[in-house]
Amino acid sequence: MPTPDGELDAHVVLPESGSGPGIVVLQEIFGVGDYIKEAADRLAGLGYVALAPDLYWRIEPGIALGHDEAELGRAFKVSQRLDQSLAVRDSVDALNTLRGLPEVADAGGKAGVLGFCLGGTLAFGVAIESDPDVAVCYYGAGIPGMLDRGDRIACPTLFHFGGADPYIAREQADAVCAFADSRRGLECHVQPDAGHAFDNHESPMFYQPEPAARAWEITREFLARTLPV
Repeated sequence: MPTPDGELDAHVVLPESGSGPGIVVLQEIFGVGDYIKEAADRLAGLGYVALAPDLYWRIEPGIALGHDEAELGRAFKVSQRLDQSLAVRDSVDALNTLRGLPEVADAGGKAGVLGFCLGGTLAFGVAIESDPDVAVCYYGAGIPGMLDRGDRIACPTLFHFGGADPYIAREQADAVCAFADSRRGLECHVQPDAGHAFDNHESPMFYQPEPAARAWEITREFLARTLPV
């Protein structure tokens, strides 16, 4: 995938039909590993062309860390080296690349962005800085501090948070929901019993299947309504 600074790798999954609208899948702090690839598979199962760019490529291409406590500290250290403004730019480049793929272009050229954790914050940044057709942001810790730029968002946007998230205070999640409630096309959902990264089935310390299933059903319905296949 081309960027102004060089090429980076991206994992692409096609739907059974071979074409459809596109969704850029933005990674957690662990990199593009099995969990992000499975999320791309899920989206392809809904009929989307999914593309997950390696946003750590400037640090160390291909990083895919384990999702246990032993690797969590390393993941935090790697993520702290990430220039988030450049990561947003790379994500915008990924969106443009995805729209240009024949499998997406031939289906109308529409594409959105969906991110988890770090990727949730970056997805919000893409919605601010660019023109995705939709944005889905799972528990992005940086989102509350970016609300002052949120008026620039012009696409339908969905936010997910856990009501018991130790990394994102409930007051911060509520502030994002209040922001969403005040604007047309934005939705915010809090799973009261969920902590952080509750969708990540690769991580026993985070995964919570019931809130994950509820949130995914909301995501599926939102995408079907705002980016129909």
